[in-house]
This record gives sequence, structure tokens and C-alpha cells, in this order.
Amino acid sequence: MSRVSLLNTAMACAAGAIALAACSKPADAPSATAPAPTTAPAAGSHPFNVAIDSADFAEHVKVLASDEFEGRAPGSAGEEKTVQYLEAQFKRMGLKPGNGDSYFQTVPMVETTADETTQLQIDANGKPHILKFGTDMVVGTRTGRNEVKIDGSDLVFVGYGVNAPEQKWNDYAGVDVKGKTVVMFVNDPGFHSQDPKLFEGKRMTYYGRWTYKFEEAARQGAAAAIIIHDTEGASYGWDVVKNSWSGAQFDLPAKDDPEPRLPVQGWITGQAARTLLADLGQNLDDLYKAANKPGFKAIPLDGKLSVDLKSKTSEKSSRNVVALLPGAKRPDEAIVYMAHWDHLGNHAHEADEHGGAGAGEPHADTIYNGAIDNATGVAGILEIAEAFSKQTPPPDRSLLFLAVTLEESGLLGSKYYVAHPAIPLNKTVAVINLDAMPVIGKAKDMTVVGFGSSELEDLLKMQADGQQRVLHAEATPEDGFYFRSDHFNFAKAGVPALYAKGGSDLADGGLDAGRMAESDYRDNRYHKPGDQFDPSWKMDGVVQDLDALYGVGRTLAGGEQWPNWYEGNAFRAAHDKLMQTAK
Repeated sequence: MSRVSLLNTAMACAAGAIALAACSKPADAPSATAPAPTTAPAAGSHPFNVAIDSADFAEHVKVLASDEFEGRAPGSAGEEKTVQYLEAQFKRMGLKPGNGDSYFQTVPMVETTADETTQLQIDANGKPHILKFGTDMVVGTRTGRNEVKIDGSDLVFVGYGVNAPEQKWNDYAGVDVKGKTVVMFVNDPGFHSQDPKLFEGKRMTYYGRWTYKFEEAARQGAAAAIIIHDTEGASYGWDVVKNSWSGAQFDLPAKDDPEPRLPVQGWITGQAARTLLADLGQNLDDLYKAANKPGFKAIPLDGKLSVDLKSKTSEKSSRNVVALLPGAKRPDEAIVYMAHWDHLGNHAHEADEHGGAGAGEPHADTIYNGAIDNATGVAGILEIAEAFSKQTPPPDRSLLFLAVTLEESGLLGSKYYVAHPAIPLNKTVAVINLDAMPVIGKAKDMTVVGFGSSELEDLLKMQADGQQRVLHAEATPEDGFYFRSDHFNFAKAGVPALYAKGGSDLADGGLDAGRMAESDYRDNRYHKPGDQFDPSWKMDGVVQDLDALYGVGRTLAGGEQWPNWYEGNAFRAAHDKLMQTAK
């Protein structure tokens, strides 16, 4: 029976229980700097009679992104359907449970839904401002509390909210923000001024990510933090912020998260910020100029913020899905393929609260199906798992297939896995991440997000050469995609991680066609109900991408190489320390 015909019947598979044997890395394991093999098979040649199947890939995406799966929100009925589907597929392939005797790893979470009638009240030099949720701002709390009140908190503008000793930059120098509300820009110093001498210029560092900014504000003791939105700096429009912060939000419980937390955090639109700052005697454009100059000092603002944030909270759990193909010779060493299965769910409650469609009007689509983001990545690891399960001879090392939850909530499922790994991190050879795979046809190139990071790129280049394709960095490094997907948690722990996909230079239409398709997705479907399966997608390109990524893992799984980060990379020290613990 074909894989496609098995997709539905596999859902009925019974749960199995096969224990994962614990092994240790042998004392004579090869050096982390061992050279890449030079005899890897070229991608697309299928020396093991294994092929990625475009029809099966499409069927997986179609199922996972169907309305029946309700947008795959963690903790929802859509989650249950998703994880059961994945378990059934892995069982059908003959893969074993990857987390002891279970295919699931429970991820504890706190669900918080802010009251969207919440308003920010700001006294701006005696003039009241009322900012409305969704229209002017979004706010939330990660405390797990049902109500958080802030009354008359002083406002302080802290530039980009960055404290980077190695850059000799501290936006908090000389100012005490304990109990105050900090206001800041998104992205890095140097971005808006396009100054290549500041940080990495156009390329976003982790200091530019909104997650870092809230963490640093919490470390500084702030009561609240507000980021001023701009489309270029954030790399997405206000609708993405509004949609992402509306409805249920998820966090790890505080005890499972080492990062500090703010009572209140959120975003304000650029226009609302401009108006507010004008009444505070400040000009938004002048603040951009000031914040991009070395030696910037925080600016106290003659304003106070008050908010009564009520939320519905509950303690729940979600699940990572973990499946194992044990290695034939060195089962204690593993290569991880990963993708996040979650998306934004069904926002029907918002339509109900706002009256829904009028009489005779079509009902608004409230399901955020997440076809590209990230049913494509999940379908990709399923297809690669299928290829490895049929590979002859079988791989020497183990393959672990990890579908994580809560990526859309801040990479929480992968953060939890890295803290509680099924395979010890010092025995995890590499991680290959699939997120938002392009379905726009064959490309002459492959994009490596974070290009120039690790020796995994040498292996990918061998595969790309076999496909007559070239590797390059992402076109917009200022967007910070490297910090916006789950491989980043592995990277911070030192595990070499690869995040790559098809590029923009299409075989049919070239760069113009590729960039137009990417812009169309970003502007019209990303984090919107329009991210749906489309039977007219061109699948030949994604098949090439999966072939290449499968080839990287095939080379590692059949050899003894321990790839490292390139010399000078920020994560190399963490990797070397990790490898010391394996001896």
C-alpha cells in the first residue's frame, strides 16, 4: 500500500511502548573538528533507492493545515488531532518512541488570555492618552496572574533597550528603572541609521529581538516595557503583532524558565508613539537619531502609565512529539531533525466578541491554518523520516525526529526539550531545522539562515553542488530569522544547528519571481487566515530542498564526524564545553 493511501488508516494505529536505551559516547569518539567526508553521495542521486515523494508531502500539509485541525493551537482540540496524527505516521514508518516509552514529551504551560477591552492610560505632561488594545497597542503578562495593576509608573525612553558589555553599549547606564515603564525601539543600534559600525549594522543580532528586550527590562527591574513598532525594524506589519498577541498566549511555568519576567509587556504602534511622544515634548525621529549614537543616555519622560490588566489564566500542558530511528552501530549518537507543529489556532472568539459578520455577509475566516508556517516543515521531517526508515543499509547513528510545540509563543517547546533532552546534548551530533519551507518551484540557490555559522554548511554545500545550486545568506539579515526559529535554543546550548531552505532565484522567473512570491506570502498570508494549503503549489523545489537536507543527515548518520561551529562563532565555546562533558 502506498504512503498516501496509508495516511488516513495510519490514524487508527494503537499506541506502542518501546524503551529508548541509554548509551554513552565512546572514549575514542572522533574530534569535533574532524574534516567533512569527501565521498558523500550527491543530492538527488538516491544511492539507497530512497526518494522524497511530493504527493505524500502535499498530503501531509493538506491534512495538518485543514480546518479540521483548527489552526493547531497548543492546548486545543487541534493539538490532539495533530499529535495523534504525527504519532500514527511515525508508528507506520516503524520508528520507535523517542522519549523513553512514549512518542510524547509533556511541556507544562500556562495559558493566559488578556481581556482585550484593556486600555493603557498615559498621562503625558498632564494630557491624558487612552490607547486601545489591537488598534493602538497590545499588552500581556507572563506572571500567570489574573490581574496586574500598574498605577502611575514613570516612563523612561531607553533607546533599543540593550545592555551589551562586549559592544561597550548599555542603554540602561546611569538610570534606575525599577518600578518604571521603559519604552524602546525594536531591532539593534545601527539598524535605523544603517550604520555598519554599530553592532552588525543591517544584520540583526539577538539584542534586536523583542524577546531579549523584555528579558533585559525584567533584569533591570522595570514594571512594564513597551516596544515601539515599525514595519522595517520588526520585519513585519502591525497586523502580525496584533494577531500574534490576541487570544490565548502561552508560557512555560516560571519554575521551568530561567529568564526573568515582567509584570506587563507589549507593543505600541508607531503612529500612537509619535503622537504620545509629541505631547511629552519629544520628536520620534530625533529619538531614532539619538538612540543610534554611541554613548546614548536614557531619557526620562514627563509621563506616567497606568493599566489594569485582567486575564484568564490556567495551567495546562502541551506536547512535543519525539520519534527515534535507532542507529545500527552507534545508537547513542543522534542527528535531530526538527520542526514546530503549532500555529495560531482559531480566533472565532474575536469575531464573536466584535459581532461577527453582518446579515447577508460572508463569515470571516477565523482559522489560522498555518500551511506554510509550519505544516510544510512538519511534512518535511515526516518525509525525511520515511526516507531514513527505508534506507539500505540503515544509518549507523540514530535519527531523532522532533516536532515541537509553542514555537509561536517564543520557542518554548524547543526550550523545554533542550532543558530535558531525550538524547543528551553532548551526544547530539547536529540539529537540522525545517520551518516555513518554500513551495514556489525549483530554485538555483539555497538560503542558509545565519550563513557562515557552522561546518554543517560544508556538508550542505556538497549536496547543493550535486544539484548545481549555490548557498548564500538570507537576503534580509536585519529580519533576525536566525533567532526566530527553534534551532536557536540548540545553538545557545552549543549544538551545531542548520536552518536552510530553497532560495529566491527561481529556475522559472529568476530573482524577480522568487522575491515577488516571498513578498506576497509575507504581506498576505504570514500569520493570517490566508496561510492555507494550495493545490497549485509547485512542489519540485521543496523536494530538492528535502533531498539536500536528508543528504546532510545521511552523511552524518553514516560517518563519524562531529561538526563544530566555525572559528569565531559565538556558539563555538558552548559546543567545546559541551563536548568536554562527553569525555
